[in-house]
Amino acid sequence: MALVVPDPPSTAMAVSDLSWTTADLATLYTEHAPRLLRLAGVLVRDPGAAEDVVQEAFVRLAVAGRRLREPDRAGAYLRTTVVNLCRNRWRHRSVVERHPPEQPLSNSSAEDDALRSSAQRQVVDALRSLPTRQRECLVLRYWMGLSESEIAGTLGIAGGSVKTHMKRGLAAIERRLRAAGHGEDAVHD
Repeated sequence: MALVVPDPPSTAMAVSDLSWTTADLATLYTEHAPRLLRLAGVLVRDPGAAEDVVQEAFVRLAVAGRRLREPDRAGAYLRTTVVNLCRNRWRHRSVVERHPPEQPLSNSSAEDDALRSSAQRQVVDALRSLPTRQRECLVLRYWMGLSESEIAGTLGIAGGSVKTHMKRGLAAIERRLRAAGHGEDAVHD
């Protein structure tokens, strides 16, 4: 892995803050990179990601400039930065694994998609024709996934009212869809 030293910032103040020369960074890289790569490799379990982490640590050191009060502590700064960057990657990966992207249920044809799209438009049109409270209750329940008690709290109404509005709203949508030639399946898709 080759060290890529970032260009110093263009402002005069930031340039004066930088105290690491390319030679200093190259020396630090030669001295610390192999151990940092092993450390990052163990923590992230991916050689490419380990190289990225170490590279980022050196970039941060170069940007830190004179803020690092003791230049002889650069190795400790780099180790701490590598550990923190690995921890950030681990956290990100665990969030991604907990929330995988939704996969389509099946590969459908363009005709199926067009029919489904048409049916969805009709359901949305039927939903829009409902009185406000019924529409709000149904949207909060089926699009937002809220429970009846959460809907009641959100709208400031009683739980029984939520049930009544949802029942009447669903019945109205079902009647409208049946009149348009769709069965109950369109209501529950």
